Amino acid sequence: MGRRLTRRSLLTGITAVGAVGTLGLTGCSRVSTGDTKKGGDLLERLRAQGFVRVGIAGEPPFGYIDSDGELTGEAPKIAEAVFKRLGIDKIQPVPTEFGSLIPGLANMQFDVVSAGMYITPERCDKVIFSDPTYEMLDAFIVKKGNPKKLHDYQDIVRTGAKLASGTAYAEIDYAIGNGIKRSDITVLPDQLAGLLAVEQGRADAFAGTSVTVRTVLEQTKSKLVESNKPFQPMIGDEPQIGAGGFAFRPNETTLRDAFNRELHQLKRSGELLEIVKPLGFTRTEMTDLTAKELCS
Repeated sequence: MGRRLTRRSLLTGITAVGAVGTLGLTGCSRVSTGDTKKGGDLLERLRAQGFVRVGIAGEPPFGYIDSDGELTGEAPKIAEAVFKRLGIDKIQPVPTEFGSLIPGLANMQFDVVSAGMYITPERCDKVIFSDPTYEMLDAFIVKKGNPKKLHDYQDIVRTGAKLASGTAYAEIDYAIGNGIKRSDITVLPDQLAGLLAVEQGRADAFAGTSVTVRTVLEQTKSKLVESNKPFQPMIGDEPQIGAGGFAFRPNETTLRDAFNRELHQLKRSGELLEIVKPLGFTRTEMTDLTAKELCS
């Protein structure tokens, strides 16, 4: 690719964490993965038990529990389609905070991270990823009419505007890479908090992915704020390319490879786009990047 491929992590799943007790998932049994079979035998065991536990982190539209207590979002909907093709009919959500997804996967609290997690070299040292299911630009929530003309991170620097972003968002790193002090960035729990901060004047811009920003604006129908035009985040001359996928334990290559085969079929047939369209994704977010490219 010849490009530096780094991206963000998704925000803390406040809504989803609150739903754990409702779903009765706090006492999920753990299944040992201490097998000696090359590539792991988790796929066989999931087929035998008939369900797969997926870790989610409560960010619409990537993976969350809706107002009816149902699992939904881009990653869970893709997981349903792929795992059904693999002979596993039931998806059991395990909501947690975003920062707990990789540790929870390692500790066998769930079998797969299904949260639209951005694939970065740092994470690739800890888990193995499917090929990405989407590629994303950034966007700001700004006051109606964008009075400070904030179009990218350099505009934040130029104007001295007050920037906010979400917990563990890579947008924080992008801002710092553009010369904004970490101490000058307000970190909020989610995109709704970000929208309210801009409405109330506590922030001039809230940075998130273009789909995250678009989704919260559509959900709230706020008349006080809007999105700027989605943009490619840069650090110096380097585009920060972001794409998200599913994470697996490093020894479970058999499951990851089988997942990838079915995922590629969904991409080729166009079915993947049809699955995620109702969640606000468009053809623009579809990608042919690979996990190998993003990890390198």
